[in-house]
Amino acid sequence: MPAFTESEIETFSLDELKRLGFSYIPGPSIAPDVEVTDGLFTAEPSVPFGEPEKRESYGDVVLKSTLEEAIERLNPEIPAAARQEALKAVLSVYSPQLIDANENFHKLLAEGVPVTVRKDGQDRGERVWLVDFQNPENNVFFSINQFTIIERNQNKRTDIILYVNGLPLVVIELKNPADANATIRKAYDQIQTYKIVIPSLFFYNAFCVISDGLEAKAGTLSAPFSRFQAWKTVDGKKESPGHVSQLEVLINGMFNKATLLDLIRNFIVFEKYKKIDAKTGLTQIETVKKIAAYHQYYAVNAALVSTRRAMGILEPRPSPLAPLPEGEGKNYRGGLDFSGLVTEARELRKKQTPVEEVMWELLRDKKLQGLKFRRQHQIGDYIADFYCNELKLVVELDGSVHNIPSQSKKDSTRDAWLKSLGNRVLRFTNTDILENIPTVLQSIASFSAHPSPLMQKVISSAPSPGSASHPLPLGEGRGEGYANRKAGVIWHTQGSGKSLSMVFYAGKLIRNLNNPTIVVITDRNDLDQQLFDTFAASSSLLGQKPVQADSRENLKALLKVASGGIVFTTMQKFAPSAPSPGSASHPLPLGEGRGEGDISSMPCLSTRRNIIVIADEAHRTQYGFETKFIDTKDKDGNVTGTRKAYGFAKYLRDAIPNATFIGFTGTPVESTDINTPAVFGNYIDKYDIAQSVDDGATVKIYYESRLAKVNLTENGRKLIEDFEKEMTDDGATETQKAKVKWTKLEAIVGHPERLKNLARDIVAHYEKRSEVFEGKAMIVAMSRRIAVALYGEIVALRPQWHSEDLKAGALKVVMTSSSSDKMEFDPEDPDSLVIPAHHRTNKESRGMLAERMKDPKDPLKLVIVRDMWLTGFDVPCLHTLYIDKLMKRHTLMQAIARVNRVFLDKPGGLVVDYIGIGTALKEALAFYAGSGGKGDHAETMQKALEMLLEKIEVVRQMFHGFDYMRFFAVGTSERLSLILQTEEFVLAKEHGKDRFIKESTALSKLFALAVPHEDALDLSDEIAFFQSVRARLVKFEGDGETDGRKNYETAIRQIVNQSVASTEVVDIFDAAGIKKPDISLLSEEFLQDVKEMAHKNLGVELLKKILNDEIRARLKFNITKGKNLLEMLEASIKKYQNNLLSTAEIIEELISIAREIRSVDGLAEKLKLTKDEFAFYSALEVNDSAVVALGDETLKVIAREIANKVRKNATIDWTMKESARAKLMVIVRRTLNKYGYPPDKQQKAVDTVMKQAEVMADYWVNTDSKI
Repeated sequence: MPAFTESEIETFSLDELKRLGFSYIPGPSIAPDVEVTDGLFTAEPSVPFGEPEKRESYGDVVLKSTLEEAIERLNPEIPAAARQEALKAVLSVYSPQLIDANENFHKLLAEGVPVTVRKDGQDRGERVWLVDFQNPENNVFFSINQFTIIERNQNKRTDIILYVNGLPLVVIELKNPADANATIRKAYDQIQTYKIVIPSLFFYNAFCVISDGLEAKAGTLSAPFSRFQAWKTVDGKKESPGHVSQLEVLINGMFNKATLLDLIRNFIVFEKYKKIDAKTGLTQIETVKKIAAYHQYYAVNAALVSTRRAMGILEPRPSPLAPLPEGEGKNYRGGLDFSGLVTEARELRKKQTPVEEVMWELLRDKKLQGLKFRRQHQIGDYIADFYCNELKLVVELDGSVHNIPSQSKKDSTRDAWLKSLGNRVLRFTNTDILENIPTVLQSIASFSAHPSPLMQKVISSAPSPGSASHPLPLGEGRGEGYANRKAGVIWHTQGSGKSLSMVFYAGKLIRNLNNPTIVVITDRNDLDQQLFDTFAASSSLLGQKPVQADSRENLKALLKVASGGIVFTTMQKFAPSAPSPGSASHPLPLGEGRGEGDISSMPCLSTRRNIIVIADEAHRTQYGFETKFIDTKDKDGNVTGTRKAYGFAKYLRDAIPNATFIGFTGTPVESTDINTPAVFGNYIDKYDIAQSVDDGATVKIYYESRLAKVNLTENGRKLIEDFEKEMTDDGATETQKAKVKWTKLEAIVGHPERLKNLARDIVAHYEKRSEVFEGKAMIVAMSRRIAVALYGEIVALRPQWHSEDLKAGALKVVMTSSSSDKMEFDPEDPDSLVIPAHHRTNKESRGMLAERMKDPKDPLKLVIVRDMWLTGFDVPCLHTLYIDKLMKRHTLMQAIARVNRVFLDKPGGLVVDYIGIGTALKEALAFYAGSGGKGDHAETMQKALEMLLEKIEVVRQMFHGFDYMRFFAVGTSERLSLILQTEEFVLAKEHGKDRFIKESTALSKLFALAVPHEDALDLSDEIAFFQSVRARLVKFEGDGETDGRKNYETAIRQIVNQSVASTEVVDIFDAAGIKKPDISLLSEEFLQDVKEMAHKNLGVELLKKILNDEIRARLKFNITKGKNLLEMLEASIKKYQNNLLSTAEIIEELISIAREIRSVDGLAEKLKLTKDEFAFYSALEVNDSAVVALGDETLKVIAREIANKVRKNATIDWTMKESARAKLMVIVRRTLNKYGYPPDKQQKAVDTVMKQAEVMADYWVNTDSKI
């Protein structure tokens, strides 16, 4: 799509939406003040259930008439009073917190509005549906542009709003790609402004879309800019080509009616998080709204199809059209020659509803009694859903639309005509098909004189399609994978939302299957808790709270619950006997420590067929079937014999033999792994590192080796290499010889002198990064003993980081402890592990530390771990991982992914190697590529440095011909002058300011990545200078509602550099190099100073900023004069930007506007009016004929009286109450009549005065001058 203007982008978007079936309505055509004689705009395409009535007020964001009609049509069985109750509930949605109001409405939308109805003398709870999620075409879809909303004192006009049944569910904000200032970020900022100014629109918002015509991203109302993401595919099968704009792909991908409704109901979640105030210790609940990314949406839906197939549930599927047998055409058309609907019938076959697909599966190929049925079959002027010529039987499937009286009448006429030809007609509802198939089949079979025994058997045992209660026998026919209990594997790279995908998947299972029990399995307790917390935080989507099985008996009881549920457990609970001593966090090799004899089977816990097992990290060896012979030991650890044990996959199948298995993994399945496919099946979906980084779902990881910074002997290096060869992929070592080596290795790695060096380097490295990069770090130690010792060395260097209070301190150790650990050194047991009290944590305290770590503002900045938090732990602000532990393959890939989360403008994560994982990283990459994955796990720091050097050259080239390096050679007094010259040089270039801000921002990010590389540090002075210039130019940004880029959240910090500290910018006057005046900014003296500035471009920027702020300040209490002045300013700036004015000429024009502002300010005093009275006078004098007819004195009297009456009648929330508004409108109208205000101009005057009254009421509230 070529570069368009904003209006052309809007037109393009509306045209695409029309093609998808959205009826277009211009916003002004349903405005409350549209003349009745004008008539309403005819929607295009036409609206199936009637066009909306005009809005009652500009504050209305819901199209009440459309919603009311939809509620009546979709809920005919609900009494009218209850429907009105539901309508009222929707229209009265409110909460002081916007996110809470939005969540409350979303619950009504997704689950129906709860109402109470009286039936058979008893009160019953029912649900009133606002949207038909099953049949998209049974809803009304509008796209409305230029929709004006007035709330309190603010008037905003949105670009496009998408309405479903009168509800404003999607807000689309567009910007002009031809305008360098109109970026997609500005579109995001506009949405943020809307949320503050017109919040009621966002009570009903599902999600928002921002675009500049080329880029297009979607996100929720609580999402930061970094979490707005593109939608890369229309159908989920392949990514759209690069020459197609993101906007076009997003519209066609997300706004397909079925996809849009599916997203809204099944792929939006409100997650709840605890936030602990480090100072007070108080806990707050924070709500975050999330919507699925495209890869999550399509993967979950593919997984649902795969799961149903694996369970043996009939999955509706299209089939090829069979031609009619020769000579049958006329007979099959009811003996009629007319065949004009054949094309239409064929099109309908291609677009069958899901319920029609289910029915066709049961009737096709003579499955039923050997009877031949046809689908979407023409008989005369009608097309029947299904027709059997042998029985002369028409079968019709009716959605809720057939309950409408007008449609019922048409159905009766149709049935009468069909019966007149000798046909019999059977009608079934969609609910009949989905919930009571045996009765349906019995009804059809009753038309056959002699049902066959096979038919009787089918009728008595037919499953209910869409239900998991009675899936077909394991492996029975239906093609590959049918009823084999293997749903497949989803491989989505770490950090790309795998846990949330599991939540969405579970939510769709619950809604689409008949009370399934979902068992979520991990292989460690800490992972079980982390994933459980994610599900628990999303309980609103799931419709229930998950539970954790605390024992095998508890698990068995939970699996027997017929009503289903979500159960969390660990693999170890499926072992035939209790797990090895210690905890499930550190399982011993399979079968170890479990007594004598073979472990051949696991008792059956449940034979239910609707159990779905979701396995996290499904690639792991624990899921195998293999047999192992392992040593048995006595209590002293001596080997007493051997025994046979199996992989947990066998025990799982023993325990729940009829369950269906699906695996989720963040790393690929190895090509040599036969266990994972044997348990779960093949891949359902892949989403690799390259795609994830390209989509912005994760950030790149960089690798830095600092082996040279710590003392490690040659003998130590050799021992590490040997140990690494014997280490399994998950870090375990099984041979006695390897364990002896491990003990030696721990002694070398944990040597006191080495740990001192390690602590010094980590502290220096982290502090250097923290100077330019806000965030947190994690240290991975080889053992618990080393973790405790390293903590001691670090706090010896930084004692202020220590605190024995878990709620305080900057450094913590996170690990388990055992009863054998000592609290202090024991001379009688010198080899025992000493774990001080402040390092001993339980499940609850570790949860509290996790919340602290996730909070970017919490003083906890570093943690030391051994195994915990290396998988499944999501801390977006974590930017550095210090590794001092050997890891490989899956374990290593999962660990380094801790730093790949998106956070603000975080440019990437860094892995620092202190033990030599470089080779393991290369092997992991080779394995990853061999499994079909694209993208590097970690780029080297050299790559980051190269990008930094390239970017600084780009910035340097912007100053070609200007010697800014003089800054570092001159004295302090000359530096400010040079800074101002630099600003002037940038501003003199076309688009210079925006380009410099953009490039210097990118430079700062790359610098933060490369620090503390020595070559990067050598550039710190120069980069600090560029940052200083940028900070000054940013001061000129902003439009009065936001303060420009300076308020954008950022993880990149300004470099603290002594050479530029004296040039720190405080305000726009510092930025322009001019003294802030002690008197008015609009005084003649100050304007003259600006006019005489040596740096003219700086003068223009200064005046633009001052005048913009001054005018917007006046808009808050005098809407008429403020609007006039703003139009003058915008017109002048536009002429300057179009090169119609020189720099000197624009300064003159801006000074003239400043004088006009000063003149307007003096008018009130000249007319002997207060500021309030003058504001209403300004609203009245816009009508020239009124000024001529009444004169200034009468207008002044009217203004005084109106101001006084508004002051008396305007309460704080009067603008939200229609009765209060109506009363005030009557008062204004009577006052105008009283003084003979021209009647033909009264309506406009009333509207203007009412707008002014809203502005004034808000001004009074904010200034405490009244109300």
